[in-house]
Amino acid sequence: MGERRRSPDPSPAKARPRALAQGLLLASALWLAATGAAAGATVTIACAAVGIEYELCREGAEAWAAGSGHRVELIQTPSLSNERLALFQQLLASGSADIDVFQIDVVWPGILGRYFLDLGPYVAEETLAAHVPAVVESYRVDGALKAMPWYADVGLLYYRTDLLKRHGIAVPETWAELAAAAGTIAAAERAAGKARFTGFVFQGKAYEGLTCNALEWIASFGGAPILAPDGRPALDDPRAVAALETAAAWVGAIAPRGVLTYAEEEARGVFQSGNAAFMRNWPYAWALLNGEGSPVRGKVGVAPLPRGGAGGRHASVLGGGGLAVSRHSRHPELAAALVRHLTGRAEQVRRAIKGAFNPTIAAAYDDPALRAAQPFMVELGPLLAAAVARPARLAGNQYNRVSAIFWNAVHDTLAGRGEAAANLRSAQRRLEHWRQGGKW
Repeated sequence: MGERRRSPDPSPAKARPRALAQGLLLASALWLAATGAAAGATVTIACAAVGIEYELCREGAEAWAAGSGHRVELIQTPSLSNERLALFQQLLASGSADIDVFQIDVVWPGILGRYFLDLGPYVAEETLAAHVPAVVESYRVDGALKAMPWYADVGLLYYRTDLLKRHGIAVPETWAELAAAAGTIAAAERAAGKARFTGFVFQGKAYEGLTCNALEWIASFGGAPILAPDGRPALDDPRAVAALETAAAWVGAIAPRGVLTYAEEEARGVFQSGNAAFMRNWPYAWALLNGEGSPVRGKVGVAPLPRGGAGGRHASVLGGGGLAVSRHSRHPELAAALVRHLTGRAEQVRRAIKGAFNPTIAAAYDDPALRAAQPFMVELGPLLAAAVARPARLAGNQYNRVSAIFWNAVHDTLAGRGEAAANLRSAQRRLEHWRQGGKW
């Protein structure tokens, strides 16, 4: 079998923060200012670069700068979530004031919360009440609001409507139906000359995205999301084994071997180029797939992810992002004002229309322009309400280490390095060791 290669546990790096920032930040010093704003203060915001996220962040920040008389410096961060987390841990732990506002993942408050201000005093109660309560709660740590919700996510199944129609195949309800449909379509497309065509692409790289995919598979078979409600590891479970065995059988069959290196954008690239029948991805992909010049524009449908075995259910992991203010910020009130603008209803509606980012403000879904531009979003309400939460609150500031143990076990299984049952038992033992040591 050879040496078992694992991605390292994503604990904070030891390199100096500024050196890490120089190596990872892709762009900075983009000045967005209104006329006559030269005398204003400068607020710095770090935004992700997945799809058109960075562009949407820039436009929103530019609008705030134009109306406030202040300047915004935009920092573009790595696209992979665990790389962003490592960078943020480094900068925040050092006491750096280089960034005022951080775009954070919904599972990071327990990891990074001690570095952020409580935004409760900066946000009116009626403003906070407009957001979906469960999403707001995911950003609280010991009662303190560590970030404002910006958008919500759930995993979705994307499919080629034209190919399903051509082959007389219904949208798959189960993973077994998906495997059969993907195999049939891929074989026909390759026989017609599309040698690179594949059946199904997803996020198979060893990172947080694989944790999301694997939790969806396990939950669809009725299993628990890594930890039981009381915090006990819950991976030594026949339902989890069945889910991973099912997924491992896809690799090299209906999914390419290269899927083991795919994050969100790699999967989207294959699907959008017209070389896959099905894809698992987040809602943001919808706007890009149907954008001007997209080879699959008008040929894409979305559906809930398939159910597992008997008694299984449709299961999507809850994702999304929020905006937090560093407690090292030199301009906390201005930073909070920028956060209020970017997470407000008008901006959430704009981002939904242009980028298919799901609002966290319930009333935003009643907006006529949003409903006309993104009709599929109206169908996402039930999925959001039943979404599978990752065990971030149970694991606290050790969540990313817990997730890394899990995603490495899953990746080993998909890559053929050990059987699902043995890999999950090994992960179970590692988690139990951490828990017994009082790590969470």
